[in-house]
Amino acid sequence: MHDVALQLFVILFLVAIFAGFVDSIAGGGGLIVIPAMLILGVPPLEALGTNKLQAQFGSASATIAYARRGHVDLKKQFPMAMMALLGGIFGALTASFVPPDVLRAIMPFLLIAIALYFAFKPNLSDLDSHQRVRPFVFGLTVVPLVGFYDGIFGPGAGSFYMLAFVGLAGFGMLKATAHTKLLNLGSNFGGFLVFTLSGAILWKLGLVMGLGQFLGAQMGSRLAMNNGAKIIRPLLVISCLAMATKLLLDAGAASAVGSFFVSLAGG
Repeated sequence: MHDVALQLFVILFLVAIFAGFVDSIAGGGGLIVIPAMLILGVPPLEALGTNKLQAQFGSASATIAYARRGHVDLKKQFPMAMMALLGGIFGALTASFVPPDVLRAIMPFLLIAIALYFAFKPNLSDLDSHQRVRPFVFGLTVVPLVGFYDGIFGPGAGSFYMLAFVGLAGFGMLKATAHTKLLNLGSNFGGFLVFTLSGAILWKLGLVMGLGQFLGAQMGSRLAMNNGAKIIRPLLVISCLAMATKLLLDAGAASAVGSFFVSLAGG
């Protein structure tokens, strides 16, 4: 049993490094980590709670790396991060009242739309563009809304932040990525607080995976800062399409299982 536990920790540590690397550039780390935990036998509720713990290390690591290079002003953006935190708290508190099947049905198509936007929109670069929404309004509306979604469901929250920063706030790709990581940290922490109160966190596993996330995010953020939109844009498109595919496959598998049991009951 000790060897099995050690093997579980090592595998998920390596998974967390990869997830932190991808998430620091394009998002989608949760759809790498959560299935891995479930496959290795972690109960669903504990997998969700532990994911909120370990994901914070990746978000914090990437945020620090981007801030050190001047891509995000932590003091200036702190109020926005707090709005994301509040959104995450309320989302996690209301998660049990929202039918997850509704979100699973809608999400793949939204992610595909985001992928198409970033794939085909011309002139996407690291340069800022026209600002369509004032920062104050953006912080009071878009940020807590995406944070709320992150608390309820989670997958794709980083992509929504990216879309909002580029499409509404007029940020360049690298600047949008840096700010997305800060807001991801806020909404993740909000959800984490709720899961902590419910006792649904495997602390030792989460901290080991958190170390992996930290290391992976350092590597990913450095790659993003060295290459900017050239690496962020294609990885974001790939990440959105991969998340959409995963959600569609999960929905198809669940539908097939349901049809199987219905046929058994009918027979």
